[in-house]
Amino acid sequence: MSGDGNGERDRAEAVLPAQEPGGVREIPAPARTQAADASAGRPDAAAATGRGRRERPEPPRPDPWLLAGVFAAVYTALSLSRYRRMETMSWDLGIFEQAVKGYAHLHAPVADLKGPGFDELGDHFSPVVALIAPFYRAFPTTVTLLVAQALLFALSVVPVTRAAGLLLGRGGGLAIGAAYGLSWGVQRAVEFDFHEIAFAVPLLASSLAAVLLRRWTAAMLWALPLVLVKEDLGAAVAMIGAVVWLRAGQDTLRGAAGGGGVRPWALRLAAFGIVASAWEIGWLIPLLHGPGYDAFNHIDGDGTLTGHIPPVTALRTVLWVLLPAGGLLALRSPLLLVALPTLGWRFVSHYPENWGTAWHYNAVLMPVVFLAAVDCAAQVAAAAPGGRRAPQWLRAGARALPAAALGAAVALGTQLPVAGLTHLAAYRVDGGTQAAERALARIPDGATVEANVGPISRLVRRTTVYWVGQTGGRAPDYLAFENLSGWLTDPAGYALQLHPQARYATVADAGGYVVLRRE
Repeated sequence: MSGDGNGERDRAEAVLPAQEPGGVREIPAPARTQAADASAGRPDAAAATGRGRRERPEPPRPDPWLLAGVFAAVYTALSLSRYRRMETMSWDLGIFEQAVKGYAHLHAPVADLKGPGFDELGDHFSPVVALIAPFYRAFPTTVTLLVAQALLFALSVVPVTRAAGLLLGRGGGLAIGAAYGLSWGVQRAVEFDFHEIAFAVPLLASSLAAVLLRRWTAAMLWALPLVLVKEDLGAAVAMIGAVVWLRAGQDTLRGAAGGGGVRPWALRLAAFGIVASAWEIGWLIPLLHGPGYDAFNHIDGDGTLTGHIPPVTALRTVLWVLLPAGGLLALRSPLLLVALPTLGWRFVSHYPENWGTAWHYNAVLMPVVFLAAVDCAAQVAAAAPGGRRAPQWLRAGARALPAAALGAAVALGTQLPVAGLTHLAAYRVDGGTQAAERALARIPDGATVEANVGPISRLVRRTTVYWVGQTGGRAPDYLAFENLSGWLTDPAGYALQLHPQARYATVADAGGYVVLRRE
């Protein structure tokens, strides 16, 4: 293998599995890296085999992109189905739409739902959502955010499928990619309206896939933007730096060239991640928030940082994260270090929503655990330096990983949100929802509105919306409440409690929604 002129890399002892119709075979790690470079569209990086000549590289397969296209359609259908049926789960969708709306008009990302004039960057540092602003300016609707999130999650399927295909074979790559796309963590996040972590998932997937393919520069560059997604992700960046440092060091010990030069940059990346999170949490967010900011409000309400999560809940969450992606096999990979900061802050939180498997909190863990499982399967299938092999039972488990992961995803999928798309009800808007839409349409454009969760996604685009009880002492033009459970028995009396200085009269009460106008 002297065709690329790099003698040191050709003498590397490390081996990794490569594609072969009948399973995996062993080739030197540098040669596998060259194959990965060729599949990425760089023919010059594809070296010849040991005969000292270059061979025509196989063109990159479209499999990852085709699979991502399928999931983009599925995720979009799920989000839009829920939106049409007014099944918004929380106020987060409205908050992010208000922020994106501000960016789209070249203003600060003000989220009036958190208080009149509140700068969203003073709560979570997520300037990355400004990337949606040009599209929102062209299509000013909540749907723009939902479609953007669906596309971002689908995009993360590409690096996962590609890396798995290069290391486990084409069939294995497709199986892992499909299992990842169907994973419960991603599905729950798609179901949860919109959240900024939609940007983190493809970045993490791309960075960790590059680690597996030993593309160190790409791995570190993909990690850098994570500090613009959310303030806690600087810790994940630091862990990616640690993983690159470890893996590059292993290559150096095996005699491969380049690892020694990478390690200082990996340490710089780790330091950058720590400093970025500390700066955002300790200075930037408090500055934008103003007086009364509590840096640990989202971690532990009593300030003790002791946490209140029951041990059985923590264990159940960890097992749910690991099992769909190969279970304990993934524990053999250092990539799991990247998951520790996210699990750490969630488990010391005093919010029970952070502890379990609902909502969007586990989406950022899915690319980590799936690629960790791929990493372990590849390492187990390969011979260690000196010809040592893993036990037969472990190699059998590694070979079965793609099929097992896909089978688990399909089995669990019957109880997950995407399964709802198989029912005709997902595509129908009932009469009650239509009546609720007409009731909210009574509110004119440009009005100020105080609302609970239900009406928000229909009003943010064209009105100024405040959360119930957070109007800053203002009496808005309208009140709009979702009342499907019948909790609001006296609309006028409730309005009087909220605003004793004003009088409101009901103008619409239909489909489980009540609209009142200030007289």
